[in-house]
Amino acid sequence: MLFNPPAPAKETARQTAAFGLFGRAWGSGSFSPDSLAGRMKSLGTELHSLLNPVRRAAPGWLSARPPVKFSKSQNRALGTARGFDLSDSATAPGWLSVAESESLSPEGYHLPVLADEVLEMMNAGPGRYIIDGTLGGGGHSELFLKAGAKVLGVDRDPEALAHAGLRLAVFAPNFTTYQANFSEIPGHPGVAAGELADGLLLDLGVSSRQLDSAPRGFSFMREGPLDMRMGPNANMTAADLVNTFPQAEILRVLREYGEEPRARRIAAAIVERRAVKPFTTTTDLAACIEKAVGRSGKTHPATRSFQAIRMAINEELESLAAVLSSVTKILKPGGRLLIITFHSLEDREVKKFLRQHSQPYIDDPTWPEARPNPDRIFRLLSKKAIAPSTQETSANPRARSAKLRVAQLLGDESRTA
Repeated sequence: MLFNPPAPAKETARQTAAFGLFGRAWGSGSFSPDSLAGRMKSLGTELHSLLNPVRRAAPGWLSARPPVKFSKSQNRALGTARGFDLSDSATAPGWLSVAESESLSPEGYHLPVLADEVLEMMNAGPGRYIIDGTLGGGGHSELFLKAGAKVLGVDRDPEALAHAGLRLAVFAPNFTTYQANFSEIPGHPGVAAGELADGLLLDLGVSSRQLDSAPRGFSFMREGPLDMRMGPNANMTAADLVNTFPQAEILRVLREYGEEPRARRIAAAIVERRAVKPFTTTTDLAACIEKAVGRSGKTHPATRSFQAIRMAINEELESLAAVLSSVTKILKPGGRLLIITFHSLEDREVKKFLRQHSQPYIDDPTWPEARPNPDRIFRLLSKKAIAPSTQETSANPRARSAKLRVAQLLGDESRTA
C-alpha cells in the first residue's frame, strides 16, 4: 500500500534523495530567484492536463471555517501518514475529488484576503486574461470573473480545484483550471504557446482550509497525521522529515525556514524522542517541542517549527523563486504581478526581487555616476506593501499578517528608458 512502512533500502534511498533536495539549497541561507531558477524539476505534484502532462502545484488562499467532516465513502489511504490510524483519518479524502461529500459544499469554502485591494490593483475587466496562481477556494478568481475577466485558476491541490471548479462553473468558458504548482505556469499549453496574461496573482502559504482539516496534518492544534503535503505526490511527508533526517539537517530546516531561535534544542529533542518511538501525529510532535523549550506567551512553541517543516517538504521558497524568475514568460508587457505574503521569509524574497528589478538606476561608491539598471523589468504600482484594513482583520484574524505587493511588467522600450 501507499503508506506502508518502507523497507530499509527504500528508506535509505528516500533519505538520500531528501538530503540532496534540501541540503544544497541551504548552504548560503539565500533563496534568491537567481540561485534557484534552475530548479524547475518535479517540485511535488503530478500535473494532469488534457493536452500535455507536466508536473506540479501550490495554493495560498485564506478562509475562516470550522473543521471539515469528511464523507465515509472516501478512500482512507490518501492524506494519512504512515502508522496513523485515528478515526478522523479513516474517512479522509486526501486529494481525491470530493463530489460525494456534502459537508465540503462550495459555500463557506473561501474567504479571499485583501479582496478589495486585489481587485483594484489587478484592474480586472472585460477582455483581460488573469492567472490566479493559487486558486484555493476561488475567492479571488470569482472577483475577477464577476468583473468580466477571463481566468485560469492554478492549484496543486486537486481537492481545491474540484471545489473551485464546481463553484465557478457558471462562469465557463471564461474560467478554466490547471493542476500545477505556480512555478510551472510557463508549462501550461496556452502560456507555452504564447497566450500571455494581463495579470498574475500569487497568494502564498498554506490555506485555512488545509489548516482546519486535521487529516491534512498542517496544524498542531488538531490531532492528525504528520503529513503537511500541499499536493498528493510531494516527495515526502512531515513524518518522513522528522523521523529520517539527521539532526544537523533538521536543525538547518528549523533555522532557515522557521527562523527558530531554539532550533538546536528542538532538533536534539526530536532526534532523542524518535529513537524511542517514531512521530506519527501532529500533537505528538507539538508536545515534544513544547516539552523541549517550554511555553510562554500566546504563541505556541511549535509554531515556527511547523512552518519550517511545511515549507521544506513543499519547497515553497524554491517554488516562489522559480515563478519570479519566469514572470516574463507568463505576463505580457503591461501585465500586473500581485503577490500576497504571510510571513517575513516570503516577503523578504518578494521585496528583494521587486526592488532589484524595478530600480531605474543602480549605483556603487566606486562608480563616477549611477548606471541604468540592466535587470529592470518592473514598475512598482505601490512602493510599500499594502496591509489589510482594521475591518478585515477583525472579521478574519488570519489576515493580520498579510502583505500585498504589486508591480507592472514593462515593455522592452521602457526598460532602458
